[in-house]
This record gives sequence, structure tokens and C-alpha cells, in this order.
Amino acid sequence: MAVITMRLLIVWVLLTIVVRFMGKRQLGEKPLRFFKDALLDTGQTIHLVQDTLFLSLGKIWSFSNCALQAIDLQYEQRDSVLWISPVIKIHATGEDCASPFYGPDTLLKLKLEDKFLKSTGIIKVKNDQDSVLDSILVRRGSFSVDTFAVYMDSSFADAKNFPLRTRGRVNKKDVPSILRVLDSLTPRVFYWKIMESKCTHRVDMCKNVVADTIYPSSWNINDTNLVPVHYACADSDSVYCINSKWENDSSALGKLQERPDTIWHYSTYYVEKIPECASYEDFSFVYYSVGSNVRFTRKMFVPGDDEKFCGPSSRKDWMVYKLPHGLMVQDSNSFIDSLYEIWKGAEIAPDSLVVKADSL
Repeated sequence: MAVITMRLLIVWVLLTIVVRFMGKRQLGEKPLRFFKDALLDTGQTIHLVQDTLFLSLGKIWSFSNCALQAIDLQYEQRDSVLWISPVIKIHATGEDCASPFYGPDTLLKLKLEDKFLKSTGIIKVKNDQDSVLDSILVRRGSFSVDTFAVYMDSSFADAKNFPLRTRGRVNKKDVPSILRVLDSLTPRVFYWKIMESKCTHRVDMCKNVVADTIYPSSWNINDTNLVPVHYACADSDSVYCINSKWENDSSALGKLQERPDTIWHYSTYYVEKIPECASYEDFSFVYYSVGSNVRFTRKMFVPGDDEKFCGPSSRKDWMVYKLPHGLMVQDSNSFIDSLYEIWKGAEIAPDSLVVKADSL
């Protein structure tokens, strides 16, 4: 027991020496500290230059003396990008903590100088390892919110009509439209056999009956489909058999036949002509269906006269969203240009219209 006690005492002494040595060594060196999270936020995707900008720092760690002295923000302008580099300053004392210090989240309210904002198109924040933690667009202009609906005519249900779109102009004004484009065709073949059916409960005896093939509403491409054949009275006013009393005979099958079919692959786009270099802050819609109004809500950023940068859009003056997921189309210029040409040449559905939300 005495031997164990002596060993524990020796270990405690050695740990004390190491901790004190590390404390003395760090007094003359730069304390090790860093943060793992940073977030630039104004409540909007696009930050207007005159609005307040908040910087949130989280998970502040330090291997020094557990006392946060200050957070300094260093700014550097590179072309149109304004870089913000927060520096964590630690107040050093003679005793170090035995474990790293974990600081709470810190929210800073930024007031940027005019010299930075004149030529800034994007603000980025990075840590001491030059890792970009967050960024936000900076623009000059205003926001406008609008809710409206676009009617999808029944023509949009038939892929043979594509390319098809709703009107792009109403009362001589450009309005959003919906475009459907046929992407490709996939041919396929279903295999099927006729299967005889017998009526087990006749309601009326018909002098003349005709075969009535009951094709399935859906076809199984991985198996041979058995298609029953019922008999109906030639006189449509007579009843031959109760529907529930037909009994299929799987032992009486006809020859193997083929049913050619085609899968129509198409895409649906929301298309709108917008002011040059404008962009969307928010875009949403209610699930659409053919023969009804599709309600859209958008928050658009309209650039001011002093704005030099363009926001994200499909083209400088054209916004395209792929439905039903509502993803903005940002592809190669060749694809966007070809889609634009298809839109201009597409047939216009006869009953397409755009209505405001208050008239729905």
C-alpha cells in the first residue's frame, strides 16, 4: 500500500512540474487560439449595402489562460471581395488552464466603412488558417414581393404538344410563363396474352354478344400480362353478366402478343424576363397540376442605378427555374441559349393567363 501511495505522489509531482513549465513557456509565446464557426447574416440571402450586417462567431477555443480579452476584425479588399479576418486576443496570466477553454457564441454588429462598400460585391469571412467559413452577396437596390398565379391549360397534360408554354406577355407587359419541353423518347414493348373469362351469373340472355377485351390500367414490363376477355351484349341496353361474376380461366390463353409503348421524358420550367442584373431573394410555389392555377411567390431584388454587379440568374435578364423542385437553372451558356430559343418558338396554350393573388 505504501508503494502505491509513493508512486501516486511521484506522478502528481511530475504533472505539477509539466503544467508549470507549460505556463512559463506560453508567457513568452503567442497564445494558441482559434474559432471553428463564423456566419454572416442580415436575414436575407442578398445583403443591401445600407443594411446592418451581423457576424456570429462560435466555438472559440484557446490553449492559453481562459480569458478572452478582445476580438479584432481585420479587413482586406481584393478586387470586388471584402475579406474579414477575426483575430481572437487572449489575456495571459501566470497560470494556464489544465484544459482548453471553450467560449460561448459571440455576435458582432458590423458598421462597414464607405471605402469598402463602393467596390464590394461579396463579403467573405475566414479564420487564421485562411479557410473561408461564410460569404454573403452585397448589392445596391431594393426588394419587391409579389404573389400571382399562372394557369396550366389541359394541353400541358399531353406530351405530344410539347414544346408548349403559357403566354409571356399579358396586356403588353412581360409576365412569367411555364414551358414544357420534350427531352427524349424511350421505346419499350409489353408482352401479353388473351385470357378467357366465363360468366358465372347471367342476368339476361343476349341473342348476340361481342368480345370485350379488358386492358389493364398499368402494364408489367417484367412479365407477360394476362388480359381477360369478357363478352357483352351487342345491344348496349341489355345486361349479359354482373361484373363481379366473371371468372378468369388461366388455362385458356391465346398466343403471345406485343404491345409497343413509348415513355415520354419532359421537363417543366418557370421562365421570366427580369430587369438586367436583377435576381431572386426568394422563390416558392404551391404544387401545380394541369387544369388549375399554379400560385407563385417571389421576392425579387431590383438593382439600383449605382449597382455594378449582377446577381445570380440564368441570363442577365432572364430567370429560369426547373419544376417541380424549384431549382434555378445555371448551366452552360449553350444550354440556356437553346432553351431560350425553344421558349420563343414554342406553341402557346390557348387558355393561359396570369392573375394576381387577390383575384384568386
